[in-house]
Amino acid sequence: MGIRKELFGKTKLGEEVWRYWLENAKGMRAGIINYGAVLVNLFVPGKDGTAQDVVLGYDDLESYTVNGCFFGATVGPNANRVGKASFILDGKEYELDPNDGENNLHSHIEKGYHKRMWDVEEKENGIILSLVDEDGNMGFPGNKKVRVAYTLTDDNELKIQYTAESDKNTIINMTNHSYFNLAGQGRGTICGHVLELKASAYTPADPESIPTGEIVAVAGTCFDFTRPKRIGDEIDADNDQIRAAGGYDHNWVLDGPEGTLREFAVVTEPVSGRVMRAYTDLPGVQFYAGNFITEQTGKEGAVYGARSGMCLETQYFPDTPNKPGFPSSVFGPERKYESTTIYKFE
Repeated sequence: MGIRKELFGKTKLGEEVWRYWLENAKGMRAGIINYGAVLVNLFVPGKDGTAQDVVLGYDDLESYTVNGCFFGATVGPNANRVGKASFILDGKEYELDPNDGENNLHSHIEKGYHKRMWDVEEKENGIILSLVDEDGNMGFPGNKKVRVAYTLTDDNELKIQYTAESDKNTIINMTNHSYFNLAGQGRGTICGHVLELKASAYTPADPESIPTGEIVAVAGTCFDFTRPKRIGDEIDADNDQIRAAGGYDHNWVLDGPEGTLREFAVVTEPVSGRVMRAYTDLPGVQFYAGNFITEQTGKEGAVYGARSGMCLETQYFPDTPNKPGFPSSVFGPERKYESTTIYKFE
């Protein structure tokens, strides 16, 4: 186990951005930068012992200052969409940036946590990144103290732990937006990956990807991954939900009680033999199959395109602030935000 760091670049303001390398005894390595608390690299050995980088991203800081796909980003204070870019909390209406049509996506494209400089504290087998987010920033109430801890264990677990405290009730719903390709970044699409999701229901959405408020059983539909299935088998199914999203880009309602850390997904890449097991204590996950990744150059000259990687974004449901029937993402003086997500590799 160990941590080393290297200069990754400098912002336009001259701030030094460092990449922190976490390494374990089994050949896994994770590279995280203090700009955006971004997971830039994740090297995982395959069945032949060769380690490949299994997350999409860039080799240079300048690309992360754009990062339209949110590769590897820590998204906050609120991940996913808020309908009409507004919500009412404690009787007051709050307006957000309408950056996805008339809706809000991932809080703010330029001011979100994925484009902030974070303070870093090194620990034995990981790092803790922290920032302070002021009352009213991006339209959200409350002075917030936010922390994200990355830990790499000798059990091949990349553990991400989030905490946030606010002096007012506010909306907090953070996630990691890494795109995984277990064959290795730049090595084709994820359509041949086999996915199991321990989720008996999902939340259908309108044509603008805002949930209708319904919770619908997946049984008998193309959204049923309760038994392992190739992602590509039904990704282009004759289904209104699939057509509207260009494939899978929906919130699944995870089985088991919220607040309990439980395995919710198993992803297998048959050729490399890599298996990723994912755990969370949150109620939902956005499975996004990378349908709208624009053609671009990623790490080591790799060319990315549609479905080059897949996201498992653990979360409270999209548009939760406007859906009383969904689990609450309101946090404040009486309720501290705490969440854990683990990606474990075999």
